[in-house]
Amino acid sequence: MNLRLIATDLDGTVLRSDLTVSERTRQALQAAEQHGVMVIVATGRPPRWMRPVADALGHTGLAVCANGAMVYDMHTERILEHTPITREVVLKVAAAVRAAVPDVAFAVETYDAGFAREDAYQSRPDISIGWDDVRVGALEDVVGDDVVKLLVRHAHLDPDGLLAAARQVAGDLAELTHSSRSGLVEISAAGVTKAATLTRIAGERGIQAEEAVAFGDMPNDLPMLAWAGRGYAMANAHPAVLDAAEHVAPANDDDGVAVVVEELLADSHRAG
Repeated sequence: MNLRLIATDLDGTVLRSDLTVSERTRQALQAAEQHGVMVIVATGRPPRWMRPVADALGHTGLAVCANGAMVYDMHTERILEHTPITREVVLKVAAAVRAAVPDVAFAVETYDAGFAREDAYQSRPDISIGWDDVRVGALEDVVGDDVVKLLVRHAHLDPDGLLAAARQVAGDLAELTHSSRSGLVEISAAGVTKAATLTRIAGERGIQAEEAVAFGDMPNDLPMLAWAGRGYAMANAHPAVLDAAEHVAPANDDDGVAVVVEELLADSHRAG
């Protein structure tokens, strides 16, 4: 293929299980960028979680964050753009999901005011993001016009079940997906996905989908993998991702992204 763009998920894909980036993966992605290939990390993470990742990847490429709602420059560590969900939609979605699924709790990721959550929302403990600064209160009190992602958590439902229930009552209001092994659903403005933002970024640079390769492991990666000319599910991926993808890369702990990128760059070099 004429490789011009690499889009890769982060957790479970580029990152190993211990949340580190291997030296092999860093070198492979940097080599791709040095050969003129655009590198984009596409993640559900917000930009405030990206500084250590940018450092680990040698400040390579762009990052599409919050499942497509934000674009972050890995070189300069600056937010370039964002697509918010209106306060009205956030509250309408939350009311619909809360009525359909008892005992859910909500949190919001914002553009400029950090993270806010209801008291019942239990945050992920394995990533340090400065919980001392998190605002806690009723959803109506912490939601403004700068929300880029609404999060829904349930203590007992699995993420597939929670996603199905939430989509049934709010799927026409916003974009719902999940990237978790626990009961968490992530909600963006209608039409906002990793794939939609990648399509626009690629189009602005004259890059066609068939010139792109994508890697992912969770349901929020499915539109991205379908968009790319060659989509790879990681060997450790969610069953739905493995079922949908035409190609499978070695697992994240086996540097699967690096293995495939190295092969593609070698093929490109031989063809040239």
